Order: sequence, then structure tokens, then C-alpha cells
Amino acid sequence: MPQHSVLERLEILADAAKYDASCASSGTVKRSSKGGKGIGSTEGMGICHAYAPDGRCISLLKILLTNHCVFDCHYCINRKSANTRRARFTPQEVVDLTLSFYRRNYIEGLFLSSGIVKSSSHTMEQLIEVARILREEHDFRGYIHLKTIPEADPELVGRAGLYADRVSINVELPTVAGLTRLAPDKSAPQIEGAMGQLKEAIVEARDARKRFRHAPKFAPAGQSTQMIVGADAATDADIVDRASTLYDRFGLRRVYYSAFSPIPDASAVLPLKRPPLMREHRLYQSDWLMRFYGYAPHEVQEAADSNGMLPLDIDPKLAWALRFRGDFPVDVNRAPREKLLRVPGLGVKAVNAIVTARRQRRLRLADVARLTVSLAKVRPFIVTEDWRPVMLTDRADLRSLVAPAARSQQLELFG
Repeated sequence: MPQHSVLERLEILADAAKYDASCASSGTVKRSSKGGKGIGSTEGMGICHAYAPDGRCISLLKILLTNHCVFDCHYCINRKSANTRRARFTPQEVVDLTLSFYRRNYIEGLFLSSGIVKSSSHTMEQLIEVARILREEHDFRGYIHLKTIPEADPELVGRAGLYADRVSINVELPTVAGLTRLAPDKSAPQIEGAMGQLKEAIVEARDARKRFRHAPKFAPAGQSTQMIVGADAATDADIVDRASTLYDRFGLRRVYYSAFSPIPDASAVLPLKRPPLMREHRLYQSDWLMRFYGYAPHEVQEAADSNGMLPLDIDPKLAWALRFRGDFPVDVNRAPREKLLRVPGLGVKAVNAIVTARRQRRLRLADVARLTVSLAKVRPFIVTEDWRPVMLTDRADLRSLVAPAARSQQLELFG
């Protein structure tokens, strides 16, 4: 096996890490380095953007400890049967890279995952050792996100949270049938069991911190997970239901969605084409509806078509409003906040501004226009001091009026 330099290994293992979306923000613009190689892209190649517990957007060194793997998950470029360049770092080398990047102000933390070498527990020990050295030997105060391995010894998975700000375990696929077919080495009960243990440890640590000032922190930024979209037959309705269950059962901070992308030397059981990237984006929007807009999972599913798929040409909030036109128009001067959050085109900040402003005066259409990107999208669904959409909500062509042909690059979340 050829010996790669540190830079060559960094290129290989940073590129291999780009398929994991569970530390990145959605809708970023790709800015690759010259020739598509190097470090600095927002969508892989070494550095990703994530959000700290205080809401700051931070840059993380995003790499694998190794892309060697004893598992053979069909969708993974690092599976044991794949014909791909392999590389490996030692824990100390990852520490040195992290500190070097941090001192140059390139990054504010580390996202570390790995293929499985020797055994799950051995690999987990190596990941933990990186975080331990950073924290204990170098007093590293930056952000650390560790991808934990559910098949590892539960004690090791628990130790990860003592050093990491955030921990994550990927459920990989939305359905048990999909996981069984495409990831034969993984077990859905084992994955959920590990997530449950992490939840208990996080809750216990928070309770201990309330009672004892010097109690150790445990994954203060919580845990997250990722689902691959489009590799199996799961519908958007299936994915929404699964995400809701994960939030409820395990108190997750985030569920990330990663559109399946055909990989080199792909398995014959995988789809030949990736799903539309907009599908991934619509699922993120549906996630926001449940987390910030007060929609129940079944309401988000009601925005889907008869095949359980969310429309690609309009966002799920608008799709729901068009289906339930009887709930509109909403009077911006009188309606409760939860009703205003249902108005297409009004985001959380806009609604908060409306609730604050209407305490001082009656709002007119021009006032709402200053708070939204598209007044044409909002106007059919609201009543203001000087505007009432007479018969507009009932028009058969309302969808075409509020959803003109969207630009493919437009990826805003509700304005």
C-alpha cells in the first residue's frame, strides 16, 4: 500500500467526509478551491459550517479518521467492497491538524467521523482519544462534534459526550426495510438503543448541572442524526413521520437530510440517478414547519400529494395553505401568533414584528410589504386595515398567482 503524505491523506479523508451532512447548514453555495481540490469549500473538502449552541455560525475541520471500513453499506463510498483510495490518520495526527488549522484561524472546531476498522469499539476508542488529547492535553476550547458508532460498547459511546459539544448517530435511512436492504451490517434497534442512551446521559447531565455547579458537562449541544433521501423507496410522508418520531423520542437538536448522490463504483441495488436537490430542501422546510411554525406531523403530510411526495415547485407551507383555504384570510391586526405563522411568505421574524407593531397602530398592506420578500405570495392570505382579498382565496388559478416559476437556485426558507 503506498504511503500518502499528510496533505494527500487530508485530501482523501476530507473528500470522504463530505457525504455526511449532519454538521452542515443547508442551502450553502459551493465555493470549491482551484481545480475542485483543496480545503475551504462550504460543501465538503475539509471545512464545513455549523451552528454553535449560542447560534453562531462556525467553521469546522470536517474529516474522517479513516475511510477503511469493515462494513459494506451499499450507499457508502467507503464500504469495504468499494474501489476507492484508502487512507488513515492516527489520533495524534488529527490533533495536530486541528490545532494547526485553529491557530491559523481557519476553523473554530472539529467534526470527526470514521469508517470502522478492526471493530466498532476500537474505532470509537480512537475517536474519543482525539477529543481527549485536545481537551486534556491542549486545553482545547473549540467546538467538537463526534460521530459516534452505535455498534460500539455503550460505555464508549457515553464517554464521547464528556469531550464533545455535540454527538450524533446516523439512522442512515428512513425505514427499517431500507436499512435492512442497503446496510446489512447495521441494526435499527441497536441504532435507536444507542440514541436512547445518549438522550438519557444528556438529560442526567443537565439535571446534575442544575444541582451541582461543577458537575461535568455532557454533549451540551445535544445530539443530531442524518437520513439519506432517495436511496430507497421511502416517501416524503414516511420521512416526515420518521423525523417527528426521532425528535419526540430522543430529543434531537437536528435531523439532517442528505439527498442520495450516485457514487463511484456504485452498488447495483442503488438508484441510477440522484433525487432532485429541491426534494432535500423541501424536507428541510417541512422540518422547520414542525420545529418553529407549530405544524403537527400529519399537517405537514397533508401538504404532500397522493403518493406521499411534497411538491417541488412550491414550499410545503404554501402547499398546505392552498389545500386548506378555508383557514384564510388571516387578519394581521387580530389573529393570534400561531395563525399568522401559517400565512405563506411570513417567517418567524416577520410574525414577531407584526405582533409587536400592531400594539401601537393598525397595520396596513404597506407595513406587511416591508416585512416579506414577496407581497404577492402573502396578499391572498391576509386582511389588513386597507386590504381584503375579496374572492381571491377561492380563485382556481390562485396557485399560479402566488407561485410563479421559481428560479432553480432560490433556496430561501419561507422568506
